[in-house]
Amino acid sequence: MRPADYGRLVLLAAIWGAAFIFMRVAAPALGAIWTAELRVLLGGAALLAWFRLTGYDPQLRRHARAYLVVGSVNIALPFVLYSYAAMHAPASLLAIINATAPMFGLVWGALFRDERVTLRKVAGLALGAAGVAFVARPDAHAGGPLFAWAVAAALAACCAYGLAGVVIKRVAQGVPSKGMAAGNQLAAALVLLPLLPLVPPAAAPSWLVLGNVLALALLASGVAFVLYFRLIADVGATRALTVTFLIPAFGLLWGGLFLGEALPAGALAGAVLIVAGTALVTRG
Repeated sequence: MRPADYGRLVLLAAIWGAAFIFMRVAAPALGAIWTAELRVLLGGAALLAWFRLTGYDPQLRRHARAYLVVGSVNIALPFVLYSYAAMHAPASLLAIINATAPMFGLVWGALFRDERVTLRKVAGLALGAAGVAFVARPDAHAGGPLFAWAVAAALAACCAYGLAGVVIKRVAQGVPSKGMAAGNQLAAALVLLPLLPLVPPAAAPSWLVLGNVLALALLASGVAFVLYFRLIADVGATRALTVTFLIPAFGLLWGGLFLGEALPAGALAGAVLIVAGTALVTRG
């Protein structure tokens, strides 16, 4: 990896770590569905506009089925779940839980016989499960009555993320990766659109909320996807996946700086276990 690759990796982790801060501000005001919808609609539209300016064709019609399936399973569903979780749990905690996504990927891959399970990977799953048990203790976070549901929603989102490899292998072979970045989000926006009238925002959003929504869409779903797929092209998917190890650190940093969050020692210990488990699971 070149210095530029390391720079993109750190920047990507910083942006995706900040995404949980943006959701923590926006979701309580807008609700889970509206937060997810605005994120994918604005993010996908921004990428589509960028592609038009640069002359890139994402082939939306040709690969519409793949975009719809992947966008529903791996974008719409986890974004709604994470937005709901952000209404009831600290952003830094959600950034830590996010590191379990590769572990769910191992489980799904094993179920569909796409992944070989080894003793090392099983040990990684065990470490990750122990880490989740540490970070998810409601008494340690002064969690409200819906805290447990928030943790469950975040884990379910990671489970959906983990299914990405299986889904893409079966329905998106040959689909351009850059096209996936925009097409999946626009497809997710279409899927979520009919739900918007059912759960309107409680009140008109403030400028602060709107600013966080724009940051969530343009940075976390626009710039970040461009960086991610550039990393995959330059250094490969395995090395690009190491961003997972850095996101919890940035989530903790941004949560402390901007939201005044301070996780207890048990949660930090759990974060170490989760990251260590992820390293075992993703190690080649």
